[in-house]
Amino acid sequence: MPTVDRRTRRTRRSLRDAFVALVLEHGYANVTVEDVTERADLGRATFYSHYTDKDALFSQVVSDLLAELHARLEPLVPASSAGFTGKPVLETFRHALAERDLYRIILRGEGDGRALRQFTDARVAAAAQVFQARADYHGVTPRIDIEVLARAWVGEQISVLRWWLEDEPPRLSPEQVTEMLLDLSLRGRYWANGFDGEPGERPEPGAAETAR
Repeated sequence: MPTVDRRTRRTRRSLRDAFVALVLEHGYANVTVEDVTERADLGRATFYSHYTDKDALFSQVVSDLLAELHARLEPLVPASSAGFTGKPVLETFRHALAERDLYRIILRGEGDGRALRQFTDARVAAAAQVFQARADYHGVTPRIDIEVLARAWVGEQISVLRWWLEDEPPRLSPEQVTEMLLDLSLRGRYWANGFDGEPGERPEPGAAETAR
């Protein structure tokens, strides 16, 4: 049985790598099952013994990616539920860098956006659980609906992730981009834009020039 399992993993990995490479080169709509099997040097019968079509392959690839990400983030959840650590964000960016090509085709919306929705919904559900656990831990009531809060947070990360991964190579390290996102989350856009004090206050003379 272990030998069969290893063979299955190798086969699926070959199909996955071939699929990701082809989608990057030609776009999802232009890739066929035959293209994938030819690139992977496997027969069509082998493909269909694992997947019904390329949509099923893509969905499984995304599910596997999410499972890997979950496994990396799960040990960080208890600390994150108590307060903002930035560690889950850092681990997400490190994972994205390790799986750069796959993240790129997901975040580009290949496959009519189905994979992106699958990825987004999974990350939103995870974020919502952490936000609710954090509120419960500190005995506070969120001022914004948890679903809205989670989608805003995940959407922000996804937007930055896509931009960051399209750089060749990324000009910011995972640590640098995480620090910026953490500052933005804790201090807000007003502070991030260079202003001091409270939003709506009139800047001191010359402050606008300094903030530019």
